Amino acid sequence: MANFTTLSYAVAATLFFSCVSANFYDDFDVTWGNDHAKIFDNGRQIQLSLDKSSGSALQSKKEYLFGKFDMKIKLVPGNSAGTVTTFYLSSQVSNHDEIDFEFLGNLSGDPYVLHTNIYSNGLGNREQQFYLWFDPTQAFHTYTIVWNPRQIIFLVDGTAIRVFPNSEDLGVPYPNKQTMRIYSSLWDGDDWATRGGLVKTDWDKAPFVASYRNFKVEVCKAKKNASSCFISSKQQWWNQVTQSLNTTQEKSIGWVQQNYMIYNYCTDAERFPEGFPAECMRQNLTSNGALAIDVSG
Repeated sequence: MANFTTLSYAVAATLFFSCVSANFYDDFDVTWGNDHAKIFDNGRQIQLSLDKSSGSALQSKKEYLFGKFDMKIKLVPGNSAGTVTTFYLSSQVSNHDEIDFEFLGNLSGDPYVLHTNIYSNGLGNREQQFYLWFDPTQAFHTYTIVWNPRQIIFLVDGTAIRVFPNSEDLGVPYPNKQTMRIYSSLWDGDDWATRGGLVKTDWDKAPFVASYRNFKVEVCKAKKNASSCFISSKQQWWNQVTQSLNTTQEKSIGWVQQNYMIYNYCTDAERFPEGFPAECMRQNLTSNGALAIDVSG
């Protein structure tokens, strides 16, 4: 595959701007399976494990509104069928917002499924799924969420794979009011994760282990008044025009979606017989393989 450049960031230092490499001791809490989570390398790496007794999970101590979130992950090797490894942002209210990376395990030799989804004001059902163009169990790879008022961008090793534009002008909720924490987990999802639940978790292969390291954030750190992140200034990094894709990056999405996408809710006519969701008009592939992303208005 061609070497696609990563997103360009014009970053202005402000009262609310923060760019840090997080430490799993200082910046996260283990919230489930305490004895199934092991921190290494002075807090720079954590292993989450799953066996028949428990999975494991962690969450950030801080909440954020907008930012760029990088995590290096090495997924469960071998027969990982039934397991779900996650890296996502979520708020904790009834009508919650959420931005998901979920990695659905599979039998040895079969590819992982990368499942992405977005919830806005409690409304989800915006799934896109992909195979990866490499073995995600042999080495660490970087998974990135860029979240700003204009759009959400999913990247893998710097290659953009999905964009979700703000379509509030079309009546589509967009996550821009609720602060979110960062979460990661490893759990048993064998009722749905692998081939719709047909392939179950083989507990003889446990424990299953996924590794995380080098978590980095460039964020607006929410204060008591989260509206601070909406300061109307072109100097705020999250309002910069450069927080978008260039032509090469749009083509990279076209390449990924044409060759590795295996499900797109915006083309599932059986699921939406009365018409696709309104935002789908801004997420269609053009005939030359580039993604048409309309962020006007």
